[in-house]
Amino acid sequence: MADRMQHHIRCKEGDIARYVLLPGDPGRAHRIATFFDDGKLVAESREYVTYTGTVDGIPISVASTGIGCPSAVIAVEELTKCGADTFIRVGTAGGIQELVKPGDLVIAQGAIRDEGTGVHYMPLEFPAIASIEVVNALVAGSKKIGVNYHVGIVHTHDSFYGQHEPDRMPMHDMLKARQKAWIECGTLASEMECAGIFIAASALGVRAGGVCLVAGNRLLPPLSEEERQKITEDDIIKVAIEGVKLVAQGDSTP
Repeated sequence: MADRMQHHIRCKEGDIARYVLLPGDPGRAHRIATFFDDGKLVAESREYVTYTGTVDGIPISVASTGIGCPSAVIAVEELTKCGADTFIRVGTAGGIQELVKPGDLVIAQGAIRDEGTGVHYMPLEFPAIASIEVVNALVAGSKKIGVNYHVGIVHTHDSFYGQHEPDRMPMHDMLKARQKAWIECGTLASEMECAGIFIAASALGVRAGGVCLVAGNRLLPPLSEEERQKITEDDIIKVAIEGVKLVAQGDSTP
């Protein structure tokens, strides 16, 4: 199967590096590729935009996944068939603790499985956890870049508007009660892909982690336009790339 063109991402073995960054937004994939030494567009199909290049001589790819776990897990499946074995989600999230401020980074140790894709791989009792090598590399990368970061649990969900406008949903009582529970248990942020990626990676025997840029936090006062303009994706991209370098360094050490 590896030598065949993959149905959704339109890539095959040899097109993809061992280490892959996974943004949701195709536009972010284009942006990430500009940080590579020699990034080249491999394929552009549906929500999947894929580049491969190098950073400091290390082969690296980036592939966008679109929004949500179903499309993200398809990407992990097909990229693994192409030879990838280490994935880092590079996304955005909403902070759900007051200490998690817009512009901060959240490194996911694990994710609440409030999504529907992972149960097709593992029962809910199986935890969605990141690979410790990837978590440690992202922490070290954050320290090197000098950004504010937090490490902990994220909430992965399927419904953007169920999260942001629960009062107008028929299931509003349940949605609000569950969200209250996530907050009281110290969950740092809410996003839409980590749990599916982590579960699929566990099932496939590959490594995965995730780092998210906090784009906003409804527990805090609204940002001014000037404050919003200061939040950029560059730091999270730099941290993810440093993470790849450190994982690769560990892989090359006997």
